[in-house]
Amino acid sequence: MGNDLVRQQLQITMGNMKDVSGEIRSFLNEIRLEDLVKSTTNTSTEDFELILDQFRRLLVFFEEGRESGNIILRSENFRKAAAEKTLYWIFHQCIEEFFQPHYDVWYEDSRAAYTGKNAIRFRNEVPRMVKEVVQTIEGPIQTVREELEYYETDYRTKVNQRENQ
Repeated sequence: MGNDLVRQQLQITMGNMKDVSGEIRSFLNEIRLEDLVKSTTNTSTEDFELILDQFRRLLVFFEEGRESGNIILRSENFRKAAAEKTLYWIFHQCIEEFFQPHYDVWYEDSRAAYTGKNAIRFRNEVPRMVKEVVQTIEGPIQTVREELEYYETDYRTKVNQRENQ
């Protein structure tokens, strides 16, 4: 992949990540644990704490990825290898963390791709405001996922080739 294509891919990814980070940050700044607990009787305080912890975890990863990507984009000389490595990291640490969360508070319904519905399903009942933030960020994250799946295989292949030489 040429420098211009990788730069363009990084720019698109940074834009989507900025949108997602903004949504998560706004949600976390506006919501209170007490509000979540009061909104439903079927979900425990501990479950809501894990959901909020997962959002915080995602925000940290997304901000770290954005920082790395923006440094590369602002540098005088575009470093293709660093950009590809960053895109690979973003795919694994940000995108995969969303679809396979560390705290296991939601999961990806693999059949959703066939139904045209959102793929994220919560393990416990959550209020509409939590569902809405996940639905809002799922689209941009899915877009980045589809665009970066290339780096999943290409980057790993390049690393293996270097190691075998």
